[in-house]
Amino acid sequence: MDSSLLTEKGESYSKALGNRQVQMIAIGGAIGVGLFLGAGGKLHQVGPSLIFSYAICGIAAYFVMRALGELVLHEPSSGSFVTYARKFVGPWAGFASGWMYWVNWAMTGIAEITAVAIYVHKWLPDVPQWITALIALGVLLAVNLLSVKVFGELEFWFSVVKVLAIVVFLVVGVGLVLTSADIGGTPAGAHNLTGHSGLFPAGIGVALMTLQAVIFAYSAIEVVGIAAGETKDARKVLPKAINGVVWRIGVFYVGSVLLLAMLLPWPFYSGDESPFVTVFTRLGIPGIGDVMNAVVLTAALSSVNSGLYSTGRILRSLAEKGEAPSFVSRMSRRQVPYGGILFTSVAYVLGVVLNYLVPKEAFDIAIAIASLGVISTWATLIFCQLRLRQAALRGELERPSYRMPWAPYSGWATLGFLALVVVLMGFSDGAEKIAFYSIPVLVVLLAVGWRFVKRRERTSLG
Repeated sequence: MDSSLLTEKGESYSKALGNRQVQMIAIGGAIGVGLFLGAGGKLHQVGPSLIFSYAICGIAAYFVMRALGELVLHEPSSGSFVTYARKFVGPWAGFASGWMYWVNWAMTGIAEITAVAIYVHKWLPDVPQWITALIALGVLLAVNLLSVKVFGELEFWFSVVKVLAIVVFLVVGVGLVLTSADIGGTPAGAHNLTGHSGLFPAGIGVALMTLQAVIFAYSAIEVVGIAAGETKDARKVLPKAINGVVWRIGVFYVGSVLLLAMLLPWPFYSGDESPFVTVFTRLGIPGIGDVMNAVVLTAALSSVNSGLYSTGRILRSLAEKGEAPSFVSRMSRRQVPYGGILFTSVAYVLGVVLNYLVPKEAFDIAIAIASLGVISTWATLIFCQLRLRQAALRGELERPSYRMPWAPYSGWATLGFLALVVVLMGFSDGAEKIAFYSIPVLVVLLAVGWRFVKRRERTSLG
């Protein structure tokens, strides 16, 4: 057996993901509810300047993915950035980055599993939302516990639906703009970009405040790196998948927001519905609301599916070092880390209860805290690539041919940008400020947790 495919305890994952599935997992990670649902409210808030937010964050995401690619080609691992943080920074960094990633997905799952219930409520208004949420969670939990092949196949089809929806929108949207089509009484065209108080109607300062939400929209692009440990011929398949994510960021995200801003004046959008639904509903196409609701539902299910998958692997990587409860390291006969998956599912169940009991602010706070997890994960990947490069310059290892472009300057610039986003959260008037002030709490919890881990190590050795 190839030792590069083993976990740190020598127990291998099943190499069940092929090129087709890895490519679609990569695409699925780059398209989520941040675009399908969140773009409407942000367009209404800051207007066409949202295009620049998506473009700037897209550049940062590009460098993060290239850094991930270099690390994966150096050492494919289902522990992903936790393994790399431990190797290139230190054991404490692996512990902190792994648990921050879990916080990201726990908070995201709390929001997403409730979103699933809200979307289904449109069709089944008499069914309590918490029942729908639990059913959806139960189905996705079963899928993840069965086998990685079943997960990969389901995520493949989730991604197909999302990609088709985006492609149809892009084609139809370009046609509507080129023909200056009438959309509910307003003509489409480039004039909508500047015709309503300019590109920055709310000012540059307010536009900068959207960066945190946009970074959340890009979250999950790193899942393709976690899939590396369960990918056939990872060194051949993953560079293609990562390169694919990069150009899709430009086309799907920046292109979609640009089209949305040209199709309708920005005040027509709102946070109460998907901006795609807004456009097609104003066209008067029958049933389009139901179609887009199904697409947004698919995006939410995909997010929960990916969260269960990725946190199961990350938690197992932590548990193998004694940095998480031993239960989460347990593997099934199908090579599925069911302990970690069940651990995350408990948080999702608590999320269903919390979102049922508390008002909408809890949903927004969950998204904001999840963004901190995304930022810490991205920063970890960038910093590990910088350390890998330094080790290669010292002759300690050989860098793979697939490398981070313009290193180290691109890496330091990306880290600076991520730090700026965190600082800006402190100046927000919304849930982002609450998330910003939760940073010291998270730091204290991580420090206490690490101290407990080290004390337990000393006790076991003594």
